[in-house]
Amino acid sequence: MSVFSILYRYRFPLFLLCFAMIAVLSFSGKPADSQHVLASQQIHHHSMINVQKSTPIKVTDNVRKSLLENGLTVLTKEVHTAPVVTVQVWYKVGSRNEEPGVNGIAHQLEHMMFKGTKNRPIQFGRLFSALGSDSNAFTSYDQTAYYGTAERNKLKSLLVLEADRMQNAVIDTEQLGSEKRVVISELQGYENSPEYRLNRAVMRAAFPNHAYGLPVGGTKADVEKFTVEQVQQYYREFYTPDNAILVIVGDFQTESTLETVKEIFGKLPKSKESRVGKTRLIASVQESTVSTPIVLREPGAGKLLQAIYPLPDINHPDVPALEVMDYILTQGRSSRLYQALIESGLANDITAYISSLRESGWYELSVTAAPKQNLAKIDSVLNKAIANLVKTGVTAEEVNRAKNQVEANVILSNRDLTNLAIQLGNDETTTGDYRYTERYLGGVRKVKPADVVAVVNKYLTPELRTVGWFEPSQKQTKALTTKIQYAQTTEKFSPGSPVAPQEVMKYLPPVDEATYLSTRELPQQFTLANGLQLLLLPDKSTPTVTLSGYINAGMEFDPENKAGLASLVADNLMNGTKTQDFLAIAKALEERGAGLDFEAYREGVRIEGESLAGDLPVLVKTLADVVRNSTFPSTELELDRQQALTNLKLDLDDPDEVAIRTFVQSIYPKNHPLHTYPTEKSLQRIKRQDVIAFKTKYYRPDTTVLALVGDFEPAKVRSLIEAEFGGWKVSGEPPKLKYPPVPMPEKIVRVNSVLPGKAQAITYMGYTGINRQDPRFYAASVLNQILGGDTLSSRLGAEVRDRQGLTYGIYSYFKVGKNAGTFWIEMQTSPEDTSKAIASTHEQLKQIHQDGVSASEVEAAKQTLISNYNVSLANPEELAKQILMNQVYGLDEVELRSLTNKIQQVNLSQVNQAARELLHPDKIVVVTAGPAVLADHTIQ
Repeated sequence: MSVFSILYRYRFPLFLLCFAMIAVLSFSGKPADSQHVLASQQIHHHSMINVQKSTPIKVTDNVRKSLLENGLTVLTKEVHTAPVVTVQVWYKVGSRNEEPGVNGIAHQLEHMMFKGTKNRPIQFGRLFSALGSDSNAFTSYDQTAYYGTAERNKLKSLLVLEADRMQNAVIDTEQLGSEKRVVISELQGYENSPEYRLNRAVMRAAFPNHAYGLPVGGTKADVEKFTVEQVQQYYREFYTPDNAILVIVGDFQTESTLETVKEIFGKLPKSKESRVGKTRLIASVQESTVSTPIVLREPGAGKLLQAIYPLPDINHPDVPALEVMDYILTQGRSSRLYQALIESGLANDITAYISSLRESGWYELSVTAAPKQNLAKIDSVLNKAIANLVKTGVTAEEVNRAKNQVEANVILSNRDLTNLAIQLGNDETTTGDYRYTERYLGGVRKVKPADVVAVVNKYLTPELRTVGWFEPSQKQTKALTTKIQYAQTTEKFSPGSPVAPQEVMKYLPPVDEATYLSTRELPQQFTLANGLQLLLLPDKSTPTVTLSGYINAGMEFDPENKAGLASLVADNLMNGTKTQDFLAIAKALEERGAGLDFEAYREGVRIEGESLAGDLPVLVKTLADVVRNSTFPSTELELDRQQALTNLKLDLDDPDEVAIRTFVQSIYPKNHPLHTYPTEKSLQRIKRQDVIAFKTKYYRPDTTVLALVGDFEPAKVRSLIEAEFGGWKVSGEPPKLKYPPVPMPEKIVRVNSVLPGKAQAITYMGYTGINRQDPRFYAASVLNQILGGDTLSSRLGAEVRDRQGLTYGIYSYFKVGKNAGTFWIEMQTSPEDTSKAIASTHEQLKQIHQDGVSASEVEAAKQTLISNYNVSLANPEELAKQILMNQVYGLDEVELRSLTNKIQQVNLSQVNQAARELLHPDKIVVVTAGPAVLADHTIQ
């Protein structure tokens, strides 16, 4: 499924519509930062304190560009750090090639490309799942891209599938009708967000005569009118080898792979009717002359401001200076606008990005107002801060810090093969030169303070911008919630045939035999005298270090009357220590290319950090200082409280947040650690002494685990950790919680929360589940993969999403923790389809509970899980998290290596037993949040 997102802080931010929804995997009580994001990249910066600055790494080293006779451009780059490859096909068509009336057709076509081909009349998501490929797609302004990352022996299979759908996609009336329904559900999901609605209005006003002003995903009115002939015409025009770039990055041999590419793609013909590169509106961008704010007064929770400043295209020489400008204005706590708006208490949040595209660009500033603050005042302060930059200039320190941030981000973001290929593909499609990054960085290195002032003076003047305000039209009210128990049904749906693995295998291209062993290096483990656990895994593939940490100080320890305390502590750790204030801490990281973040979850506080290899000491020293010596200054604590209150207000206007909160509280009673969520009253009750006491009690070395993966010598890192953390004293036994048993509901329980002004409904269905130590975990994982592990290839996906078109995305999970677990299914639906989708989902649960699954389904699911696991561990961030959580859950020290074997050993009997024991279709809680559901809610 697609998700509208901003590649915020990726070097070339794009509005994307991605084909897979990233699930919320924890009851954090906060928005999941990855939930609507394909590849959110926080930019960090290069160290300036190293005596010898290393030669900048060129991401285009070893890249080879080839051109087939039919016009297909092929980019290859060998990276032999893991037995994994990514295959991507980028088409030079996006919403830029549209006009009013057919807005969203590129995105609709992207959806249709998964519906099957003449040679393979089967949902392609099932084929990618069978390959264990992490596959996805997105539509943007200038391009549409498809990618799959899999084990290296699947390379040829991925190439065959992409070549097949480049020429042979089937677009018929029935399939288009079903997928239009899915796309409309997707668009309704975006409509739930006031930020999206405001951005749509501002962009249309900023670019009134260009397709960049149209929403990438289209509009419901246009989607409803698409005909088969229109979509087929777009396919014939743009999905041709001479309008495509094939990118292959990973563990392969270039020469033999290029021969395979020629064999598979070389026979595809050039287009005879392509209008490649043509923009359907005017060829040049006409800028808006709107000077007064566009004001939206609609249902919502918080005030928002968005400003769009038109900028030149990506190849313009001013782009490097504009990027440096952005960092000085908005990136980090030392930035100009952060100081002016956040630290002053006027705003709760500010985000910004520069969009550099093929025909134009823009700079977008988005501000979420603090409670009771006036948007006119915020706008005035914002304009004044920008004007002051021109008046007073910028310092060499600011410029150097920003330049280092940009350069380090290229290194840090390209640790992952998929991101590296995305950068190459985006460079080639948008600029015509895959080496653009090197030219861009060369330009950044040359930027001087005067250049920054010049571009601000040239592009960021008030008269050039288009600004929009979102003013909530009603006061925040508690969502109307009803709770009913049902034992009868008025509506039944016969489930379709289960996904037959034999049918999938019939259309799956042959897979090369694996030529590598699945053994994996294990981390070195150490325990300090004070109980702190340390896991170290050297990896010299990139000059970076990834840190993942855990402290047993999560929200499960929140007092009921002071819910939100654990999060407030975690959020305030970096606001000051005994020797540094928050600004000094921020600069220590920002000036050295390091990032460090804390977030409280139900079970524990998660620590995430990253740095260039030479700056690891700065990262570790900062971590030790804030964890051991944080002082919680009153001023910063109060600012964070106000931000927490604003976030709570926004959460209670978000159907997904309301649904998950209501779902959890409907399952777990008030005396359970998982039941408690922050409220306005609970946040207001928290005093500074509560924060200090919580930190003192729960932040302990003997409940802390640190995992590091990267370019380092283990002995040196161990010595560094011992020096910084060895003096952290522990007293007494660590606090413990006993989770009380939770009974299953006696009947089906349906809860509805109606939120005004929402277009799409969010539904959660489930009950209590198993924890990570449960011996049924591996069988449950296989069962879940069959049931709802993938929105296209699973039983739920094939029936509810693909065959009936009732939901944009549907997934199931066994969410496991140390002490408890929860099973749930989540889906997004149009209100008129919600009851049908719930009833159909319920039928699928009943069928698997009663009849079980087949042996072929089990074998297919096992292979998918194993392949997905191997692919995920090629990403250093995922690898570090896996190492960390294995230790936190108390698993065997070889679990990192043995998990695949344990999955492989699961048999049909174990999976069907898990289905009988863990699926309870007649004892289930069903929660829907969003608009009023239009049909009867009953299920059986």
